[in-house]
Amino acid sequence: MPRPDGPVVAIDGPSGAGKSTVAREVARRMGLLYLDTGALYRAVGYKAGREGVDPDDPDAMADLCRRIGVSVFQGPLGETRVRVDGEDVTGAIRTQAVAALASAVSAQPCVRERLLGLQREAGARGGVVLDGRDIGTVVFPDADLKVFMDASPEVRAARRRDELAAKGAEADYDRILAEVRERDAADRNRAVAPLAEAPDAVRVDTTGMTLEAVIEHVCDLVRQAAGAA
Repeated sequence: MPRPDGPVVAIDGPSGAGKSTVAREVARRMGLLYLDTGALYRAVGYKAGREGVDPDDPDAMADLCRRIGVSVFQGPLGETRVRVDGEDVTGAIRTQAVAALASAVSAQPCVRERLLGLQREAGARGGVVLDGRDIGTVVFPDADLKVFMDASPEVRAARRRDELAAKGAEADYDRILAEVRERDAADRNRAVAPLAEAPDAVRVDTTGMTLEAVIEHVCDLVRQAAGAA
């Protein structure tokens, strides 16, 4: 049955492929809601790091999941913002250290269970774009459109270097490339909900594409999915 508010669009792929940037802009242009699911895992990672909780300790993480309060809300410019226990942590979770913690905590079943319901509830009626690593395989296996967005590790590292440099932060390319490869391996090989391409996903390799070209391509895919729904 068609969803009342439109299609559910699932965009998956590795870190640095451009998922969040593309998902956010596609949602804006197509009049859909955008849910940054990666921010939810970053929020849990942020909490773990702040409290000194070992992300590899299942008991400690289960306790943290019972206590933590995570919520998303729309900012004044329409952006997705995140609260942890009532504190707006939107800026604080956008660091490489928190990204690494997010990858680590996402391997814990208790974390995925804690956040799964929140993601499904947000997209139940449709009309939403979600990006992450298991949206089309686990969170919304019945999504109206599944996109797997990828790019070479070298290109993804260069994008991250440029992003950091633009903010005046340290941006060593070799270190960033090593981190990209390490995170790819961790995300693809974890026991719980590893990064994987859904069999019915449309693969979009952004390596040689401009951002505008990628956005337009995905918008076209959404239009097709909306017409078929």
